[in-house]
Amino acid sequence: MRVRRNWDLYVLLLPVIAFFIVFEYVPMYGVQIAFKNFVATKGVWGSPWVGLRHFERFFESYYFWRLLLNTLGIGLYQLIVGFPVPIVLALLINEVRSRTFSRFVQTVTYAPHFLSTVVMVGLILIFLSPETGLLNRIVAAVRGEPIPFLTEPAWFKSVYVLSGVWQQMGWSSIIYLAALTGIDPQLHEAARVDGANRWRRIWHINLPGIMPTVTILLILNMGSLLGVGFEKVYLMQNPLNMPASDVIATHVYRKGIIDGQYSYSAAVGLFNSVVNFVLLVAVNRIARKANDTSLW
Repeated sequence: MRVRRNWDLYVLLLPVIAFFIVFEYVPMYGVQIAFKNFVATKGVWGSPWVGLRHFERFFESYYFWRLLLNTLGIGLYQLIVGFPVPIVLALLINEVRSRTFSRFVQTVTYAPHFLSTVVMVGLILIFLSPETGLLNRIVAAVRGEPIPFLTEPAWFKSVYVLSGVWQQMGWSSIIYLAALTGIDPQLHEAARVDGANRWRRIWHINLPGIMPTVTILLILNMGSLLGVGFEKVYLMQNPLNMPASDVIATHVYRKGIIDGQYSYSAAVGLFNSVVNFVLLVAVNRIARKANDTSLW
């Protein structure tokens, strides 16, 4: 009866279901090539099975640990630095009493999100150029010589993560600002009566009020820990910073698209997805036991 009574809502839901079936679940049919020696002329079903050979090849390769450590290092760096910044930004914007200034700050911090990856990397190349870069001119004026940010492997992770934080912190703070609006104002009024200053109200009211949202987003971020984006890394990558910039996504691109090793690249991608899935399930279980907040 409920379905019949609300049939129009279920009809509206059909395009979304169809989208996920066609673009998310149907392509999973091709995952089996990770266990086959895929030959395009024979197709997916006609290609011979090789079991775990491609996984063994990846695990035994000399670049396995470099790829894993680089991907994990960038992912953890993003999580440690990039995750708290939007929370702090949202708390600060929420405390601004001037609506004009608050809107100005939100506009300025949101704007970088709408830059494309190509434009973003172009800005990084311009500002960090050893010869003409604005930042390197300031560095050269202070220490006498510029820093090779884009060619020195030791700087790659910091440049990648910090530029990403600058680009995404404003947009990521929106959901925390929305959660802050749901906090009962009477709690702040009661705290003021009890003599609590602004910092104590932030610590004892605002932070606990948005903690369920923080937990959910932390779980989602942990689920994509090894999902370091391909485009930005690839655009910033060069032969000199390769020891620090070579990640699983770029390795899959080189082996799968450039070298045509489809089965091997599918195996590497499947390994990456499985690790992310395990992390998602594990962190979700820990969060559910710790504070009864979880995705499921």
